[in-house]
Amino acid sequence: MVWFHDRAVHNKCDGHEWIDNSGGLMNDEELLRSFEDQTLPYDAWTHRAHVKVAFLYLRQNGLTDDGFWCSVNKMRTGIQRYNAAQQVPEGPTSGYNETTTVAFMQLVAATMAAYGELFPTPHADAFCDTHPQLRCKEALRLFYSPARRSLPEAKTRFVEPDLAPLPRFE
Repeated sequence: MVWFHDRAVHNKCDGHEWIDNSGGLMNDEELLRSFEDQTLPYDAWTHRAHVKVAFLYLRQNGLTDDGFWCSVNKMRTGIQRYNAAQQVPEGPTSGYNETTTVAFMQLVAATMAAYGELFPTPHADAFCDTHPQLRCKEALRLFYSPARRSLPEAKTRFVEPDLAPLPRFE
């Protein structure tokens, strides 16, 4: 269970994620729909939700180069629209970040490619539960220095990491 402002925000329950202020259980299709139509409550748009949506797009589009970039495009468009609907300000440390999105999508894709057969996951919650290394939003610190991630161009275009290469998914 995760606590947010003194109340439980979500709790894994039978492969679904309970979102207190959405009124019930949210499966993969409902999560994608509410993200894409910008009705997902803002406090439910957690790091875990980002990873789940990334997984769902990559599963839909495949782990090919074309599938990866199609998934990135859907994620980019979705986050930008969602942020606009939620009035998230664009600034040096807030709003959409292209480098963060592409790099995390690459981590999710590499995890799916490396572990998908060994640890099959039927839904996004199972994927997150099976791969706790992706639940740490600071995971990109293994690949990027603070200076590299804070470059102004990292917000608008993908910047390669400077500490270690990102894993490949092919």
